[in-house]
Amino acid sequence: MEEEHEDHGHSVAAWTLVAIVLVGCVIASVAVVIASVILGIIAVVVIVAGVIAGKVLSMAGYGSKGHLTHEETLIADAPQESGAKTLGQS
Repeated sequence: MEEEHEDHGHSVAAWTLVAIVLVGCVIASVAVVIASVILGIIAVVVIVAGVIAGKVLSMAGYGSKGHLTHEETLIADAPQESGAKTLGQS
């Protein structure tokens, strides 16, 4: 019997997001230690850029394949062509 294996987000999109957000957190930590508002704003911008980069990469197909997208769900729920009758079919 085949075991189910969850992916847990091991993907290019997830690793990119984590790496960029981690760099942003390091910058934020330095900003707190030296009391720099400008460096704090830069840290927030880096963190937001990391989240956006992760989402864009995920949408581009570099994300985890563990969950179906909305389009894949629609295709998976569609009836089979052979013998199935659907509403609106002529």
